[in-house]
Amino acid sequence: MAATTLTMKLLVDSSPPRPRVVFAEAGKDTVDFLFSLLAMPSGTAVKLLGMESMVGSIANLYASIEKLGDPYMEPGATKEAFLCPTVLSPAASPKSSLLCLPGPPSAPKSFYRCDRGGLYSSCRNYVTNDRGARCPACGSQMIYDSRYVSSGTVTQEAKGFVQGGMATYTVTDDLMIFPMSNISNMAMLNTVAVRNLSALQEKTVQIGYEEGLAIVKASLQSKTVLTDVFLRKKPNSSTPSLSNNDRSLPWGA
Repeated sequence: MAATTLTMKLLVDSSPPRPRVVFAEAGKDTVDFLFSLLAMPSGTAVKLLGMESMVGSIANLYASIEKLGDPYMEPGATKEAFLCPTVLSPAASPKSSLLCLPGPPSAPKSFYRCDRGGLYSSCRNYVTNDRGARCPACGSQMIYDSRYVSSGTVTQEAKGFVQGGMATYTVTDDLMIFPMSNISNMAMLNTVAVRNLSALQEKTVQIGYEEGLAIVKASLQSKTVLTDVFLRKKPNSSTPSLSNNDRSLPWGA
């Protein structure tokens, strides 16, 4: 799968004792990705993060299925259905499906008909995906290919969940998401008790595979997800690393 990278613009309060994310600005693809985490199966989360990273007992369920012997499984049941479910929700657009794991390849759609369709009009009413089945109308074997034609319609899942275009969204440190507005953002500064406006900085970050995994993990364990993922990557560093994408805001002194 080709590497996918999303972006998010953080508003960082760099005041002591340590920096924190006040809120972030994100577009459609990033928001679709964040919302699609709600549809991630638990088994996928364990597989992506590793059993040692899981809080609670869900990892024990995963290990139990791994160790379960075939004699105890129902005929036709597979461990992969639980251990390797496909992610993420189709509500995320292909560009933002950062953590998708390849599922089993889907077989091409094949349908069959009998050869009597020209003689018995009722035969035309029947097709099957079981090659060699008997036609309900004439009893002949249904072995002749019928071509499946896709409608070509773009599904709602492929469109994603939120509107794009000019719309942008505010993402809080604890992953509350709502349409961005200047009024709500100013109110947010007061809500999180920002006292020194001159300490605010913009920091543009990229969300690739590693950051996507980190967001999944932090969302299950923390109320400061963006701060944990983007400002505390390096355990030995007490301040966020600055790059050319970081700049102080023209507020305060």
